[in-house]
Amino acid sequence: MEEPESRVEQAGAGVPDNFRRLWTPHRMAYIKGENKPTGSDAGDGCPFCVIPGMSDEDGLIVARGSVVYAVLNLYPYNSGHLMVCPYRHVADYAALDERETVELASFTQQALTALRKVSGAQGFNVGMNLGMVAGAGIAAHLHQHVVPRWGGDTNFMPVVGQTRVLPELLRETRALLAEAWPSSE
Repeated sequence: MEEPESRVEQAGAGVPDNFRRLWTPHRMAYIKGENKPTGSDAGDGCPFCVIPGMSDEDGLIVARGSVVYAVLNLYPYNSGHLMVCPYRHVADYAALDERETVELASFTQQALTALRKVSGAQGFNVGMNLGMVAGAGIAAHLHQHVVPRWGGDTNFMPVVGQTRVLPELLRETRALLAEAWPSSE
């Protein structure tokens, strides 16, 4: 008599199962809030304050300006999803100074140009979630999302499978966008 399969084998949990399940264990860090700031001050573990001190490759920085920078989102909605962040730790858009406001707008335009060139994006979602109640994952440091969109990019995977399929590794996307980033001169 054959021994019964283990519960793990029966469920196909973590073993190859002909694509009946798509496992995304790397997302657990996001779900658990790992590396999320512990407070509202710059020294409280804010990733947007730490990232500029990293190399472009390690920080996934696409471009650096004098008062803002563009960085890929670690948990993207679509391939190429990036954010434009001021270097200064500031939560409210109304608190940006004129230089920050102008460069944030300019970097957003440059992001659109680079994403169209690299990925042929047909549209974009551009915006900010200001405050936790508005959906900001990191409310203490303002960041503007630039999400490229294509016709039919919302398919059954995010709707039914509750996961996203990204065709390219973040480091590869960063390199392509950095190369295509328009000069601000």
